[in-house]
Amino acid sequence: MSLHHLDVRNLLCPMPVIRTQNQVADLAPGDELEVLCTDPGALTDIPAWCRIEGHEVVQSGERNGEFFVRLKVAQSSVFY
Repeated sequence: MSLHHLDVRNLLCPMPVIRTQNQVADLAPGDELEVLCTDPGALTDIPAWCRIEGHEVVQSGERNGEFFVRLKVAQSSVFY
């Protein structure tokens, strides 16, 4: 497991989710990604995307006037 960071500060919806999705695509199952943002909507948007995609939100909140979401990348599934 590796911890990765993604800075999407000063980006508005839907860009924090899109950038998160793009970064997660390059990560291995079990890796964690901490997304740092200034858009408070990301605190609901990123967890909603995680529920749809099967990723786990480990922690989220506010720190020093900025927001963060830390997620754990799910095992990839292949459907036929």
